[in-house]
Amino acid sequence: MPLIQVDLSAAVYDELHEQMSTEIQAAQVEALGITPDDLFHVFRPHQPGELKFDPGYNNVDRRELVLIHITMVHMYPVGKKRDLFEAIVRRLGALGIRSEDILISVVENGFEDWYAGR
Repeated sequence: MPLIQVDLSAAVYDELHEQMSTEIQAAQVEALGITPDDLFHVFRPHQPGELKFDPGYNNVDRRELVLIHITMVHMYPVGKKRDLFEAIVRRLGALGIRSEDILISVVENGFEDWYAGR
């Protein structure tokens, strides 16, 4: 049950959050093999100036910041996580979100760290 949290500008949120959620979920299904109903997304839109980032850090031409936090059980090999990153970037790219503007972070824990309604 990955938990996806997305910090992004209010402008991008207003225009694309529904499509972004659809594509992020499809990327999880594609790359990790989760069931389509395993959907837990939180979007946090920010006003100008609330997201601070260096536009040239690591020699990347960053214009926006779409920060995707993924909390999930430690059970996927590195290759699967990279597949997930690539699927998210590809799918969000189709919506017009530049790959340079996406930052994805995964935090892993154990099954014992989750409660999901029962």
